[in-house]
Amino acid sequence: MPILELRAVSKSFGAVKVTDGISLAVEKGETLGILGPNGAGKTTLFNLISGDVKVDAGEVRYREDDITVLPSHLRCRRGIGRSYQVPQPFGNMTVFENLVTAASFGAELSERQAWDAAISVLEQTGLMPYANKPAGSLTLLNRKRLELARALATAPDLLLLDEIAGGLTEHEAQELVEELKRIKAAGVTMIWIEHVVHALLSVADRLFVINFGQRLAEGLPVDVMQDPEVRRVYMGMEA
Repeated sequence: MPILELRAVSKSFGAVKVTDGISLAVEKGETLGILGPNGAGKTTLFNLISGDVKVDAGEVRYREDDITVLPSHLRCRRGIGRSYQVPQPFGNMTVFENLVTAASFGAELSERQAWDAAISVLEQTGLMPYANKPAGSLTLLNRKRLELARALATAPDLLLLDEIAGGLTEHEAQELVEELKRIKAAGVTMIWIEHVVHALLSVADRLFVINFGQRLAEGLPVDVMQDPEVRRVYMGMEA
């Protein structure tokens, strides 16, 4: 059974239908890449999965359980972690304190366990040298790393990544890709929205393309990227 399943999920804001009857399934251990032009409904889709936004219609299932009406903090505690397109750390807290907070409230760990989890994530993400620095003082790359680290500190089985490579240099994006490959090798399921396509293609097992809130294409990366409609809509290329 899939670790996550969306069944005909829809969401409107006023008269605009942002997500229109989308269905998809994600297998455990898989990395699913999400592509689509700006305004296609990608981040709204994440918000529906994480519980930040309520669905208007349809069903969200996680590990076979219906979590459609479950609030976001309980979804996090069940193992759904996420990063945000714009990093949102507690800027006046240190990097270490940010991770302890994520582990304490996201994974419901004791103080001692949260400290141990934070140290482990600092080592995993290369943030140990910045552990005692205020999060607000970090470079963009390290804020992106911290955004990823905070999600990892909640001990997710399913990790939602929203344009985590955006704004990075080529070298920085490659560093991030290598980190995501290690996370994938550890068995974490990932769904990754990304406009840095070459970074996404180096990790994703499968692609799901949406446009105007609807499924446009789905399948192996090599096949999806050659799809004439995907090339026209997403890359502005006529077949």
